[in-house]
Amino acid sequence: MIERYSRKEMSEIWEPENKFKKWLEVEIAACEAWAKLGEIPQKALDNIKSTADFDIQRIDEIEKTVKHDVISFLTSVAEFVGPDSRYIHKGLTSSDILDTSLALLLSDAADLIIVDIKKLMEAIKKRAFEHKDTVMIGRSHGIHAEPITFGLKMALWYEEMKRNLVRMERAREVISYGKLSGAVGTFANIPPFIEEYVCKKLGLKPAPISTQIIQRDRHAEYFTTLAIIASSIEKFAVEIRHLQRTEVLEAEEPFTIGQKGSSAMPHKRNPVLSENLTGLARLVRGYANAAMENIPLWHERDISHSSVERVIAPDATILVDFMLARMTGLVRDLVVYPENMKENLNKLKGLLFSQTVLIALTEKGVSREDAYQLVQRNAMKVWKEIQEQGARSKGLKDFLLKDKEVVARLSKKDIEACFDISRYVKNVDYIFKRVFKD
Repeated sequence: MIERYSRKEMSEIWEPENKFKKWLEVEIAACEAWAKLGEIPQKALDNIKSTADFDIQRIDEIEKTVKHDVISFLTSVAEFVGPDSRYIHKGLTSSDILDTSLALLLSDAADLIIVDIKKLMEAIKKRAFEHKDTVMIGRSHGIHAEPITFGLKMALWYEEMKRNLVRMERAREVISYGKLSGAVGTFANIPPFIEEYVCKKLGLKPAPISTQIIQRDRHAEYFTTLAIIASSIEKFAVEIRHLQRTEVLEAEEPFTIGQKGSSAMPHKRNPVLSENLTGLARLVRGYANAAMENIPLWHERDISHSSVERVIAPDATILVDFMLARMTGLVRDLVVYPENMKENLNKLKGLLFSQTVLIALTEKGVSREDAYQLVQRNAMKVWKEIQEQGARSKGLKDFLLKDKEVVARLSKKDIEACFDISRYVKNVDYIFKRVFKD
C-alpha cells in the first residue's frame, strides 16, 4: 500500500523558526570569533550567548516599517540581549548571514535527499533481483524489439540512481560554503579569521573569494542536480505509465481498497501516482532554470536572486523529497504481471527473433544486405497477416521454412535454433554483477 507523504523533516527546515535559528547561529559564532580576537569582552559574549533570542511576530512587525528582514531580525535580537547587542553583526553585511545560513539549510536538505535516494535504491534493488529472470519484450520507439527481463529494467534504474547519489553528494559539497567578508567581499571591516572560525564551527568551508554574496553558480549546480533527480524519477514514472496501459498491462500501480479511479467510470484504475510525479518533475526543472538565471547578477551583487531563492529553495527540496518517497513506495508496491509479459512476447509471432536469423544467414555466407532483405520480406508477411488475421496468423518461423532462398542456406534445425529465447537473457547475471558490485 502506498503510504501518504507524512515526513516533516524537510518542510521544517524551511520554517521561519529554523531559518532565524540559523541566522542566530551565524551571528553568535561571529561574536565568539571576535571575542577570541579580544574585540568583544568575555562578559558581553556570555550575555549574548545566554540571552540572544528572537520573536517572529516582532520581526514581522518591525519589517513592516524598516522593509528589511535582517535589520528586523537584529532589532528583535537586540531587544532580548540589551546593550551588548552592539557587538552583534560587527563588520558584517546582511548577505554574510543570509548566504552562510542558506548554505546550512541547503546542506541539511541535501542530507535528507541523500537518505531518500538510498531508500529508493534499496527498493529498486529488491525488485530487480525478484524479477531478474522475468522475461519480457524490450521496446524501441514503443515497438517490440528483442527480449529483456523486468529485472534488467530495474537494474537500469538502480544504476541511474547511483549516479544521482554521487551528484547529490557532490552538490552538497559544492553548496557547503559560507562567507563573512563584508559588503563587497574585501574583509575591509572584518578580519578573515572571523570567516574561517565561523565556517569551521558550522561545518562549512570559506568561499575562497566572494563579492557581497556567494556566487550563484554553486546554487545553480545544486538545483540542477535536483532537476536531474526529478527527471530520473519522471523517466521511471513514464515507464510505469506505459506498462500500465490496457493494451500492455505488464505492470500496474497498486489500487488500494476503497480507491476510485474516475468520477464517471467505476472501472478505471489510473496511474495517478506516476502522472503526478511527471507533473512535479516539470516544476523542479523550472526551478533549475530559475537558479541558472540567478548566476549573472550586477557587479558585486544585486537582489534579483533573493526573491527567486525564497521560492525555489523550499519548493524544490520539498518536492524532490516527496517525489523520492513516493517513487520508493511505488516501486516497492508495484504489481507485476509476468504472464502478461509472456503473452506480449508472442504477440508478433516470432518477429523478435529476426536479428538472430539475419546473423545465422550471414554466418552461412550470405551478404548482410541480402540476408536483411530475406528476413525482412518474411517479417513483412507476418505483419500483414497479424493485421488481417490477428491471433490466427502464421509466425516468422512458418514463413522462413517455406522460403526457398532461406532454406537453401539454413536447415530446419538451424532455423529452429534461431528461435531460442535463452540466448537473449544469457548475460543477465553478468550485467547484474556489474551493476550491483557494491
